[in-house]
Amino acid sequence: MNDATSGTGEPWQWEEAHWRGLVDQVRAGRRLAPSSWKDGARCAVALSFDSDHETNELREGGKSIGRMAWGQYGNRVGVPRILELLKRHDVKASFYVPAVAALLHPDEQRRVVAEGHEIGIHGWIHELNSVLPYDVERDLMFRSTDTLETITGVRPVGLRTPSWDFSPNTLRIEEELGLLYDSSLMADEDCYDLLLDGRSTGIVEVPVEWIRDDAVYFMMHRFQSLRPYTPPSAVLDIFLREFDAAHAAGGLFQLTMHPHVITPRSRIWILEEVIRHAKAKGDVWFATHAEVAGFVKRSAALQHETP
Repeated sequence: MNDATSGTGEPWQWEEAHWRGLVDQVRAGRRLAPSSWKDGARCAVALSFDSDHETNELREGGKSIGRMAWGQYGNRVGVPRILELLKRHDVKASFYVPAVAALLHPDEQRRVVAEGHEIGIHGWIHELNSVLPYDVERDLMFRSTDTLETITGVRPVGLRTPSWDFSPNTLRIEEELGLLYDSSLMADEDCYDLLLDGRSTGIVEVPVEWIRDDAVYFMMHRFQSLRPYTPPSAVLDIFLREFDAAHAAGGLFQLTMHPHVITPRSRIWILEEVIRHAKAKGDVWFATHAEVAGFVKRSAALQHETP
C-alpha cells in the first residue's frame, strides 16, 4: 500500500511518485452500467436514508440535550413517517445506521428489516474514518457490522462511511469484511468497480453526490454561521431534474436523505413527489442499494463471459 504520509514540503514540491500514490490509492475502475435494469426497466431508483439520530451530536463529544432531541425526532417521527410513505407506495429503500443509533433504537431497525428494507453499515458512532488509525477503524467497522447483525438478524453487505469520509484504509477493511458494495464515493453517476492500489477489489461503488443529498440544502447549526436554507420546492426541482437525466440516460438515480431532515411536514412531500414522478414513467425499478449492486455485478459478469 502506498504511504500517504511520506511527502515532505509543500504539495508543489512533492515528487511525482508521491502525488501519484495519493491519487491511485482508491480509484474508479470499470463502469458497471447495464444496458437495461431488472425486468427491462430503463432506470433504477435507489432511495437511501442515513439514520444518524443522536450520533450527530455524540460523535463530536457533544452533550447538547437540544441536538440529541433533534436526533430523537428522527426515530420518533422521521423513520416511522418514511416507512409509512414507502409502504403506501410499495417501494423498498436502504437505511444506513451507526451502531450506537441501532443500539439506542433496536426496534426501529427490526421494523425496517421486517418491512423489506435494507440496513447498511454507517460506522460506530458516526466517527470520521480519516482521523483513525487502521486498527481502530477496522475494529469499529467489524463491531458495527456485528452489532447490526445481532439486532436485525441480517448481516449487512454494504457500507456508507459517516459523512462520506473515506480513509486510505477503508476499502481494504471493506474487503476484509467481504462486502458487496460501498456507497460513499462520487467518481461517477453510474456504479463502478473499486480499485485499490490499481487492482480490482470486486466491490461495487453505488455512488453518492452532494447534489442528491437533502442535508446540504436544509441543515443548520444554531451556534455557528451554518444556516443554509433552500425552499423545498427548489430542492424538489433539483431532485427531479437529476432523476429525469438519469432516466433519459438509462442510468441510476441514487438519493440520500436523513430522517431528521427530510420528514418535517413542509418537506416530506418532496420524497412523495419524487416517488410519484418516477412511477409515472412506468419503466423504473425501485431497488435497495444491495439489489442495485448485485444486479450490476451480475450483469457485468455476464457481459464479460459473452464471446
